Amino acid sequence: MPDNRAIDAILRVEDLKVHFPIMQGGVIQREAATVKAVDGVSFVLRRGETLGLVGESGCGKSTTGLAILRMLTPTAGRIIFEGNDITAWDQDRMRPIRRRMQMVYQDPYGSLNPRMRVRDIVGEPLEVHGMTGGRTAFRERVAALIAMVGLLPAMADRYPHEFSGGQRQRIGIARALALEPSLIICDEPVSALDVSIQAQVVNLFIELQQRLGLTYVFIAHDLAVVRHISNRIAVMYLGRIVEIASRDELYRDPLHPYTQALLAAIPIPDPELEATRPRQIITGEVPSALNPPPGCRFHTRCPHVMAICEREDPPLKSGQGSRAVACHLHA
Repeated sequence: MPDNRAIDAILRVEDLKVHFPIMQGGVIQREAATVKAVDGVSFVLRRGETLGLVGESGCGKSTTGLAILRMLTPTAGRIIFEGNDITAWDQDRMRPIRRRMQMVYQDPYGSLNPRMRVRDIVGEPLEVHGMTGGRTAFRERVAALIAMVGLLPAMADRYPHEFSGGQRQRIGIARALALEPSLIICDEPVSALDVSIQAQVVNLFIELQQRLGLTYVFIAHDLAVVRHISNRIAVMYLGRIVEIASRDELYRDPLHPYTQALLAAIPIPDPELEATRPRQIITGEVPSALNPPPGCRFHTRCPHVMAICEREDPPLKSGQGSRAVACHLHA
């Protein structure tokens, strides 16, 4: 892993592991197996930047985000947020920290309470943390938040079912901004939206970051989406980061075979170029996190597999600049 001890790092994740035991038995249960959802993830996030976290479904991206927020308990490793090691903090101690770190969820339909008006949804974090400041101040703050995400303040009296998917996600963003956080985990925030709406929401994230100085971990499975918002991109495969680099480095010269295959899968909006460019197809299925393969976890699907790949797990080694890659081809 590169020594990314950048000035003003807001978040450090060190060898993070989140394992889920599978229990068997009757009255007396025993641990029969372990799902290694996240198995040794490390990165540093600088204040004001966006780290894109990408990979196939089931690779551990969302679990990583939930563990950073301490919505899941880490099995091992360290999570250091704004200089505080919060890895083992209990819920009471985490409460004031939660004002500084928020989440925007994937599903704009399921993440909003259908029985609550928008005003109450957006303002609920203020009430939970005792920051309402009186009824008039509360209404003014909620109106400002709604306007900030591009909705009309008059919409505050409506219910979620009266909005489109893109508008609902804007409501979720307004709720996340209510407590003025410094870090927002965006868990596939545009994957459930129409393609025509995705760009609008991504542009809103960029605008809010510039205006408010926000820091994002932007989780997605689509490299085309994270390209427009990320400063750096980390590629995950089966619970681990296999490559991390600046956006331009990654798209110009991907080093890991898995990253190369992901980029090759992005369609080009030119039928002639799309028809002539070489294909790089990943064969086989993603191995189970319940029983990951020995050595490099990608070796069962890699077109460049070598004998060492089946025996030894390559470490995430730093290269030039901020780049690091876990591959024996670049040892």
